[in-house]
Amino acid sequence: MTDPAAPPSRRRETTRAKLLDAAAQLFAEVGLDAASVEAICERAGFTRGAFYSNFASKDELFLELAGQVATARMEAVRARIAELECEGALGAQITDLAAIIPLVLDVSVADHVGVMLMSEIRINALRSPELAAAYLAQDAEMRTSVAQLITEIVESNQLVLRVEAADAARLMLTAWEGESVRATMAGLAYEEVAQRTNDVLALMIRLIIEAPRR
Repeated sequence: MTDPAAPPSRRRETTRAKLLDAAAQLFAEVGLDAASVEAICERAGFTRGAFYSNFASKDELFLELAGQVATARMEAVRARIAELECEGALGAQITDLAAIIPLVLDVSVADHVGVMLMSEIRINALRSPELAAAYLAQDAEMRTSVAQLITEIVESNQLVLRVEAADAARLMLTAWEGESVRATMAGLAYEEVAQRTNDVLALMIRLIIEAPRR
């Protein structure tokens, strides 16, 4: 329940946030089409009136949610990169490189619901040009951030990339996302999903980066 003593703007923000959280869970569980407005309201503890005072339609809510997920992913990746830079971890040797990339990427999808929700967003992006454009823009931004991270690690350690940094980032993200989906499909616990994705990234790193000859 929202606090009746809170200012109207804060109550509205709280209501929207709860509706978005409830919708995220339902979209992950049953998909966009099967998640009715009534089910979202029931999960959030609000009436249809509260829903339609905040969103014109379920599709509008989904677009806003997709945008929030994309923003949250990028902010999490940027924050983790900044944290690693402060710790001096980006100067680590090649033996630690396979641990750094997973540390950066793991913050962008944290659990089973996150993997399911991102999969639902991708499915609907295939059907919606508007959502597709937003998703591709977010994906390009993510690849750019990862490519910059790879470049910094490679240059600081005088390593050799077998492909361009942008291509390395694309390959790593594709492998990581694909493995996280497959591991989630297999019903693995989060720790096992993380281990599977880390193993795939470690293999990818060995394929695209080589240490200089001594």
